[in-house]
Amino acid sequence: MPLTAISLMGPTASGKTDLAVGLVERFPLEIVSVDSALVYRGMDIGTAKPDAATLARAPHRLIDLVEPTEAYSAGRFRRDAEQAMAQIAAAGRIPLLVGGTMLYFRALQGGLDDLPAADPALRGELEARARRLGWPALHAELARLDPETAARLNPNDSQRIQRALELCLSTGESMTALLDRQATPMRREENPAWPEFALFPTDRAWLHARINLRFRHMLERGLVEELRGLRARLPLHPGLPAMRCVGYRQAWRFLDGEIDAAALYEQGAAASRQLAKRQLTWLRGWDGAIRLECADAGVRDELARRVEAAIQASSL
Repeated sequence: MPLTAISLMGPTASGKTDLAVGLVERFPLEIVSVDSALVYRGMDIGTAKPDAATLARAPHRLIDLVEPTEAYSAGRFRRDAEQAMAQIAAAGRIPLLVGGTMLYFRALQGGLDDLPAADPALRGELEARARRLGWPALHAELARLDPETAARLNPNDSQRIQRALELCLSTGESMTALLDRQATPMRREENPAWPEFALFPTDRAWLHARINLRFRHMLERGLVEELRGLRARLPLHPGLPAMRCVGYRQAWRFLDGEIDAAALYEQGAAASRQLAKRQLTWLRGWDGAIRLECADAGVRDELARRVEAAIQASSL
């Protein structure tokens, strides 16, 4: 059975990009980014977007698609990804799906396009309540209506809490129920046509140290200056999905004088660690994923060995 694609999933700062580039240099693969932040143009430092040298070695599809003023949905990602995968296959290569946006991986399993559209009036009402009560209060409400979704979300994850509550209140059903009913998985356990690899750190402290260091490097490279330039060029506001991305949300507060430099680092690093925690929660429940220890010095060789075996098996 020919390989449809290969997935490489993992939490932030787990080394996905380096591993993916190594695979592209050894095998007939082409990377398709599965990252909800890399789609935004001009947001390079805070998203850890691959630099020009890396992209020359291993081109990435589905990055720099929209301006930060625009929205980008899981449904649109699915359409864009399927088109990219078809083009890669037509060129005689295999799509390598790489990223940490688990909802986008889920979208490729089917069915997210048909979720009800946002209701502007209801969204405005929820935002007004959040200003009065705070997002943790709305998270508590979500926990009563959709405990499974709430358990995956940080109490201050405004964007996802808002969307989940919108669905609950507008449809009378939980987001969990809607996704479960609409999803028609394209692949499940033991599907040799679409092997999925998930990077897991046994030692959480190892991942946290990498996250902290990476966010510090983002600040040193000019994350705040990058956002300042975007704010000067575009009609941005903190409610936009792009500006709710980890790092940019905290940098926005710094530029507005709400927090100092020390708090910017602490809050940005903490938000990144919370993101990794949510990603790992998704991955633990992912059917059929082959777990790899990302802190292991031999993970690169182990992944390459498994990918080579999958390619060879598909050509028999």
